[in-house]
Amino acid sequence: YLASSGREPARRDLAAQAIALTRTLHQLMPREPEVLGLLALLLLHESRAAARFDGWGRLIRLKDQDRSRWDKKLADEAGVLLDRAIALRRAGPYQVQAAIAALHAQAPCYEETDWRQIRLLYSRLQQLAPSPVVLLNRAVATRYAVGAEAALAEIEPLAAELDGYHLFHALRAGLLAALGRTDEAQAASERALALTVNPAERELLTRGLSL
Repeated sequence: YLASSGREPARRDLAAQAIALTRTLHQLMPREPEVLGLLALLLLHESRAAARFDGWGRLIRLKDQDRSRWDKKLADEAGVLLDRAIALRRAGPYQVQAAIAALHAQAPCYEETDWRQIRLLYSRLQQLAPSPVVLLNRAVATRYAVGAEAALAEIEPLAAELDGYHLFHALRAGLLAALGRTDEAQAASERALALTVNPAERELLTRGLSL
């Protein structure tokens, strides 16, 4: 849902093509749980599209999005697809990612998100498709389920593998700031900004640095 290059922060045309292709795949493989999971995941991300940017094209973080602008019809369709996938009892990474996105969609607000369940799902995802990025995402849930200090302890071992990944430094900056380590947080934010290519993400990080 965010462009990896170019001046446009999002490629709505590619998102639409991805959903159309996955719907076709679902028609061809209606009982393949990972196809169901992938389609549910794409629809859940698409359901938040209208709330992802403000009128000036600035990126809005999930916690600050107007949830009344989320497309409930798409989210409900995704929920049906995910339930169908789970009933087939063949777990896969797309299904777990969709389940995580569904928990975000179901939460009435960011603060009431079921972070403990999301953390468990990321642990499951790490078993199915091990990746330092999965562990990084799990640390976001750890921050809210356990605390910033525990989350920081989880991501520090990932530093060597993720030093070139802007979201590692962005998350680290947020955790350090929450712990009152201001100077370290500033340095991590500047490192994240230096690595960020997407214009909307750059603007968001710059906005944070100026606060």
